[in-house]
Amino acid sequence: MTDIKRVGVVGCGLMGAGIAEVCARAGVPVTVVERDAEAARAGLLRLTRSLDRAAAHGKLGAERREAAAALITVVDQLEALHDHDLVIEAVAEDQRLKVEVFTRLDALITQDHTLLATNTSAIPVIRLAAATGRPDRVIGLHFFNPVPVLRLVELVPSLLTSPSTTARAEDFVTRTLGKEVVRTRDKAGFVVNALLVPYLLAAIRMVETGSATVEDVDRGMVLGCAHPLGPLALADLIGLDTTRAIAESLYAEFREPQYSPPPLLSRMVEAGLLGRKSGQGFHTYDSQPERERAAPASQR
Repeated sequence: MTDIKRVGVVGCGLMGAGIAEVCARAGVPVTVVERDAEAARAGLLRLTRSLDRAAAHGKLGAERREAAAALITVVDQLEALHDHDLVIEAVAEDQRLKVEVFTRLDALITQDHTLLATNTSAIPVIRLAAATGRPDRVIGLHFFNPVPVLRLVELVPSLLTSPSTTARAEDFVTRTLGKEVVRTRDKAGFVVNALLVPYLLAAIRMVETGSATVEDVDRGMVLGCAHPLGPLALADLIGLDTTRAIAESLYAEFREPQYSPPPLLSRMVEAGLLGRKSGQGFHTYDSQPERERAAPASQR
């Protein structure tokens, strides 16, 4: 039986909200922290709507939906996490921002057994663990979007993560949350993004050079390789800003051309064309854009 009874999540964007939701649906009380009261209200609304969609689609019964909602608390004070058993950082993919969060968490956590985890997509875990006085209790838990649907979590111990931390984190993810894990060394991109991002960047370069249209690139991979989404639609789903940030982390570590963000990707991010969350990326989306916040307690 896991000893993790209370979970904290820092950030209530797409990933933070998804992580909080799967914890609550597994019967674990979860406290989510956002940067201010307005962001906390928006985060709670995101969580409520997600639970409502799951119930409307028959994936969550009415009683389970109410039980999960009752286990979620969204606040705007990081100090609320001082006594939780596991705290998962899920802020924007920005190393400076993540280091700031880990520094603050290290100062306020009062229990020696608390685990600190990061949901980073590509930043080496040791860089965040080094900002704390407890690097042996810091680990990477990389979930995938949408968290309630996708079963995979990358388990990423750093060079200083203790075996007991790794075992406790894996036990919680597999036994409590019912997810599958793959273990990976602590290097930029881990397993999935180290393979996926060069593919996405190659598709962007193909459009950039005029080799094929956006529509033909995506149709080619859907119809020719049976992928559920084409690479450009997938980049839109991930967020073009997040895709660029992951690519930059990979390129900074390996200095290989395949990881270098194409100029077109950078120009689109600078123009605010971020994909689904802004309503426009390589494709246009009818739904209202989800404005993501980049602050110490937010997540894209």
